[in-house]
Amino acid sequence: MTNIIDPIAEIDEARVADNQDVVIAKSRIIFRRFMRNRTAVTGLFIFLALFAFSLFGGFLTPWDKDTIDPLNIGMGPSPEHFLGTSQAGIDLMALIVEGTRTSLFIGLIVGGLSVLISAVYGCTMAFFGGKVDATMLFILEALIMMPAILVVAVATNGGGGLKDLPSWLLLIIVLLFFSWMGTARLVRSLSMSLMQRDYVKAAKYMGVPSRRIVWRHLVPNIGSLLVLDFTRGITGAVLAEVAFSFIGVGIKQPDVSLGVLIGQATGQVSSFPWMFWVPLTVMFLLTGSLAMMNDGLRDAFDPSSSSIGRAKRGVESAKTAKKTSK
Repeated sequence: MTNIIDPIAEIDEARVADNQDVVIAKSRIIFRRFMRNRTAVTGLFIFLALFAFSLFGGFLTPWDKDTIDPLNIGMGPSPEHFLGTSQAGIDLMALIVEGTRTSLFIGLIVGGLSVLISAVYGCTMAFFGGKVDATMLFILEALIMMPAILVVAVATNGGGGLKDLPSWLLLIIVLLFFSWMGTARLVRSLSMSLMQRDYVKAAKYMGVPSRRIVWRHLVPNIGSLLVLDFTRGITGAVLAEVAFSFIGVGIKQPDVSLGVLIGQATGQVSSFPWMFWVPLTVMFLLTGSLAMMNDGLRDAFDPSSSSIGRAKRGVESAKTAKKTSK
């Protein structure tokens, strides 16, 4: 039995293949733009190094954050304690590893979930519009007016029956409650302009489910904003943790964070300078690397970037070589 070749099916398959090539080419262009930015690559390297340090830094010292060395109390860096010890005789390296892990964990959780919440909330407002948009916008504006520092102070000090939860978990909940609102308004305004596009209108008229329109047509078109907001969200969460813990309303003992270490050593900078400058340097490296990565990602997503020419030509030449080989 002979096979019947459908020319329409072949055309459709070719279109799908072309569309896939376009998607792959775009991701390659963005990746190449980012990798050509030396500052952004340096920031990525520093961030990954700090991330690895927070996970495996405990293997660099035989001490842990709960062990006291009575023979080396308040001592500076030495072969036995690479970064010195605290006023209580605890190895500073172990404290820095634990503090970096806590601050980085808070930043990643808050940054990731806040982006997800803002995307869903903002796209929902723009998609349904009318009374739904007005009600959700009123709730959003009311939440923005709430004083964040007061809520953090009440929550982390056991207010509202939350005293049984760890202080880092309470801080994550409170920071997450306030971190998504500004981005949600921006997502709403961008999504409202996307709702006027022909392909979105056509999807609505064809009866495509609302959830699918939001996830297939709205969210991907604001992907660059969400990626940039993710890195900014991590930076904001880390700085917020340090600030709240520094003034005593964030992370509580026995939990350790960079903000806790900096706050404890502030009054004794002249006596124990290593206790202040080491965690402060780690905080600057963490936030600085994220800022460099954010700048690199912003340039990579920018269509007017000067690096697009060589990347685009490389992809086009690869496509030409692929078609020639066929």
